Amino acid sequence: NLVLCSKGIPQTLAAFGLEAFLDKAGCKLVFYLHRVAGGVSLSTTCLLSGFQAIKLCPSISRWMDLHIRSPKCIVLCCFLCWVLHFMVNIPIAMYVASPTNSKNMSMVFVYRYCSSHLSGILFSVIAVLYTFTDGMCLALMVWSSGSMVLILHRHKQRVQHIRSTHLSPRTSHETRATHTILILVSMFVSFHALASILSYWIIQIHNPSQWLRSISSLVASGFPT
Repeated sequence: NLVLCSKGIPQTLAAFGLEAFLDKAGCKLVFYLHRVAGGVSLSTTCLLSGFQAIKLCPSISRWMDLHIRSPKCIVLCCFLCWVLHFMVNIPIAMYVASPTNSKNMSMVFVYRYCSSHLSGILFSVIAVLYTFTDGMCLALMVWSSGSMVLILHRHKQRVQHIRSTHLSPRTSHETRATHTILILVSMFVSFHALASILSYWIIQIHNPSQWLRSISSLVASGFPT
């Protein structure tokens, strides 16, 4: 909800022709909350995939019963996600400003209601940092989803001889769960990867068109939705 509201509401107002409706503090808050909430959304989704994979893995079920099911462990992981993204996204709050017409900035990308100026080196460092954190979460999500699919496939093979005596036209629970996992992880990775590519494209273009900015915002809302 925080991701959708922090980006969707300003983008909707800008689409209706309102410009410069946020001051400097408002721009900093909106962009900072959007980036923090987006990172936490991705991280917690990654954690959920990891907890589910561990729950299905029989080799570490005893360790899971003692640690992973503990509410304290889950709360601690979520808290660390918030702290991590609050710290990582501090540059967003530092370099985002209200709309400006200045041409002396080394890099300016405007969303009609806010702008930002970053030097080439600083932009590269931040881009690498964001790419690393988001890429690591996506990689862990893909790995945990693949592990769950493999575990379900092995379990289906073990119980196949039992089900063969009870002919049923219905699809097995393992197959339905596998389809759900594959659909979800494919949607998550596709939405996030496409949104990242569009955002980078917009930043590189000197004066991106409004439809490109709108499409980027629409795709970026796909993951949290």
